[in-house]
Amino acid sequence: MTTPPERAPGRPPVVDMATWQGAREELLAREKAHTREGDAIAAARRRLPMVEVDAAAEVVGPVGPVPFSALFGEHDRLVVYQHMWHDGAPHQGQCEGCTTTAWHLHDATYLDAHGVALAILTTGRWEEVHPFTDFMGYRRVPWYSVRGLPDPIGGNMGHLASFLRDGDRVFLTYRTTGRGNERVNYSLGLLDMTAYGRGEDWEDMPAGWPTGRHACWAWRSDAEGNPTWGPTSRPVPQWSRPGATPVTTLGRDGER
Repeated sequence: MTTPPERAPGRPPVVDMATWQGAREELLAREKAHTREGDAIAAARRRLPMVEVDAAAEVVGPVGPVPFSALFGEHDRLVVYQHMWHDGAPHQGQCEGCTTTAWHLHDATYLDAHGVALAILTTGRWEEVHPFTDFMGYRRVPWYSVRGLPDPIGGNMGHLASFLRDGDRVFLTYRTTGRGNERVNYSLGLLDMTAYGRGEDWEDMPAGWPTGRHACWAWRSDAEGNPTWGPTSRPVPQWSRPGATPVTTLGRDGER
C-alpha cells in the first residue's frame, strides 16, 4: 500500500525524491514547450515591420540636448524604457510601477557586448529628472528627457521599445507595455519559482495556500517596510537610498 503524501496546511505535499523527480519531469515537459513557443514568438517578432522615427529629435540628458540618434552610441540597436513622470512630484510621488522596471535596468554590460545600447526616457523636465536619478543611484544607464516629443519617442510612456539605426535613419521595431514589461523584472521571475509565487490574488493557488493580495501590492511600502499604498508610502527601493526619510504625503501633483 502506498503511503499517502504528508500534507501540512498551506504547504506542498511531502514525498520521496523519486516521486518529486517524476512530478518535476512532467512539469519540465510543459516548461520546454513554453520555451519553444517563446522562441517562435521571438522569431515572429524579428519579422515585424518597422516605422521610421525622427533621428534628429532633440532629447535632453546628462550632457544637455542631443539628437535621438546619439543614444545609440556606436551601436545600431537601442532598447529604451519609457518611464512615466508626474510633474512637480517629489521622489516618493513618482510612478511605482516604472520605478520597479527601472530598478531592474541598472546595468547594460551584456547588452553592450551584443552591440545594443540601453537608455531610459521620460517626459519629465530634466531639472526634475536629474535629481531623481541622482537620488535613486542610477549611474550606469543614461536617462533622457523626451518632453514635448511625439510618440513613439515621447508621448505615451510605460513601454519597453526597441529601435534600429540604419545610417542616418532610425526605426521603431518593437514595443510592449503592461505585463510585457515583466521580461526585465527578474524579481518576478524568481518569485514565480517559489512555492507561494508572487502572493497576488489573481494567481491560481491550491486550497489552503496563503491568501493573495492585490496585484503589485509590494511595490510601495512605509518606513517600516510594510507594504501599503497609503500617504506614508514610497516605491520600495527608495527606502534604501540616502535621505529617504518618512513622508506624510504621497506627493503626486495636486496632492501635496
